[in-house]
Amino acid sequence: MESINASTLEFLHNLSKNNNKDWFDKHRPEYIAAKANFESFIQNLIYEIIVFDPVMKGLEAKSCIFRINRDVRFSNDKSPYKTNMGAFMVRGGKQNGDKYAGYYFHLEPGKSMLAGGAYIPPSQWLTAIREKIDDDPGRLVGIINDTGFKKYFKQIEGEKLKKAPKGFSPEHKHIELLKFKSYLAVKETSDKEVIGDEYLKYAVSVFKAMKPLNDFLNEY
Repeated sequence: MESINASTLEFLHNLSKNNNKDWFDKHRPEYIAAKANFESFIQNLIYEIIVFDPVMKGLEAKSCIFRINRDVRFSNDKSPYKTNMGAFMVRGGKQNGDKYAGYYFHLEPGKSMLAGGAYIPPSQWLTAIREKIDDDPGRLVGIINDTGFKKYFKQIEGEKLKKAPKGFSPEHKHIELLKFKSYLAVKETSDKEVIGDEYLKYAVSVFKAMKPLNDFLNEY
């Protein structure tokens, strides 16, 4: 199976220590190799995801991978490059991340993770999620308490409101679920795991366990 090369992680590590255009230009061959390795891994991961989530059929890695260049226009940090590689596998590609829940792979030395769900969904989508939880709380509770989900994820993650969202009682039985502003499942993975021969297979298992949550979030 396709795997992440140790040299890809090494490039990202070195970039984090030398985040400037001069260094990047001098090491462009290493970047090109790392980018190709990551893209190949993502494409093979997509092929495996399609097996259990056919809505992803036809999805190309290039439409899912984020650029390594940072947008520094409104940031105090003017470092020109991200020190990670990321891909959001969602129907139609990453530009649809504000419409559908999907599967995310973040590659960064010491901070890699497999994640998914709905990240800061727009108000219309977020309202629909909360209304569905209110109408049928047992379904989401069942998903996050299922042994398949629990094998990889402790609980749903994401930033939360401090108070009950508008239209919901603070005494609601599932108020803590309703307070979420994002509904995420996150599994952190070590560098050793990431460059292992079985990592793609492991990632597929994690994403497969995440699918019921994504299905729930996408029904609106």
